[in-house]
Amino acid sequence: MKAYGAEFIGTFWLVLGGCGSAVLAAGFPGLGIGFVGVSLAFGLTVLTMAYAIGHISGCHLNPAVSVGLWVGGRFPAKQVIPYIVAQVIGGLAAGGVLYLIASGKAGFDVAGGFASNGFGEHSPGQYTMVAGFICEVVMTMMFLFIILGATDKRAPAGFAPLAIGLGLTLIHLISIPVTNTSVNPARSTAVALYVGDWAVSQLWMFWVAPIIGAVLGGLIYKFIGSDE
Repeated sequence: MKAYGAEFIGTFWLVLGGCGSAVLAAGFPGLGIGFVGVSLAFGLTVLTMAYAIGHISGCHLNPAVSVGLWVGGRFPAKQVIPYIVAQVIGGLAAGGVLYLIASGKAGFDVAGGFASNGFGEHSPGQYTMVAGFICEVVMTMMFLFIILGATDKRAPAGFAPLAIGLGLTLIHLISIPVTNTSVNPARSTAVALYVGDWAVSQLWMFWVAPIIGAVLGGLIYKFIGSDE
C-alpha cells in the first residue's frame, strides 16, 4: 500500500507541477515561462519525486512507464494495474486542485485547453493525428529506453533521477508544439476529464500511443541492454 500511496503522491506532483506551470505561468503577460519553462517543470517534478519516492515505489508516475518496465523485465505483472489506478487517481486529484486554483482568476475557462493534449485543431502547432501519434510513440519509446538504461545496475549509481528528469525535459522541448506532450496517460486523463468535449474524445490516443511506445522501449532495451 505504501508503494501505491507513493505513486498517488508522485503523480499528483507531476500533474500539479507540470500542468500547473502550463496553466498558471506559461501565458502570464510579459513574464510567462513559455515552452522551455513548462518543459523544465515537467522534468523537475520527475527528478524531485525520483529522489523522494524512488526507494518506495520506483517512481513510475505513469501507466506507460509501469507497462514498459514490466515488458523490460523490471516490474511484476501483478502490480501493473494497481500502480496505474493509483497514478490515474493521483493525477485526477491534482487536476481538481489545479482547477480550483485556476478558476480563482476572472475569465478562466477550461475551454482554453487546461493543458490538455490534442491533435489537429487542438494541437499547439496544428499537427495531424498521424504526426501526433508517431511523436507520442517515439517519445515514449525513448523515455523508457532512458529509464531502463539509467536504472540499470551497471549504470553509475545515484544519477538516474537526473538522466530521467532531463530526458523528460528534452522530450517536452521537442513535442509540446505537436501534442502538448503526453507520453503519460495519467497526465492526459488528469486534465482532459475536466475539459470534457474534444479533450475526452481525443484522449484515446494519449493512452494507446504512449503504451505502444513504452512496450517498444522495453523490448529494445531488453535486447540491447541484455548481459547475454
